[in-house]
Amino acid sequence: MSSAETRVPHTRISDAGATAVPPTDEEPSLGELVGELTEDLSRLMRQELELAKAEIRQEAGKAGKAAGMLGAAGFAGYMTVILLSLALVFALASFMGLGWAALAVAVLWAITGAILFSAGRARLRKVSPKPERTIETLKEDAEWVRHPTK
Repeated sequence: MSSAETRVPHTRISDAGATAVPPTDEEPSLGELVGELTEDLSRLMRQELELAKAEIRQEAGKAGKAAGMLGAAGFAGYMTVILLSLALVFALASFMGLGWAALAVAVLWAITGAILFSAGRARLRKVSPKPERTIETLKEDAEWVRHPTK
């Protein structure tokens, strides 16, 4: 090549001016480009799913540890209630017999249990097993699909 003629990819510059030179490699077809794009999107989706799985595993581990701590706290609370109940029994025993004191504390716990049971049963009756709002929106979506211009 002379100094007056310089090669640039796909273009030759000469004394006469710039003229297009056909590329030496064939350019990919539209089908090949779409195929590459589809493959890249597929790879990207797989990578995103793997990232999501890793994040979920990490968060599940954190949740498991937190649940273990809550379980231990519940057990500690249970032991506290037992020991406070025993302390109440022995405190009442100074005014009455030990058996009567234990019976009085048991009756207090029975009343507490009955109140909690009644409140829980009332709330449970208000629970609907069907997802009413979801069913309604699904019906609306189905109606829209049948008549999208409405």
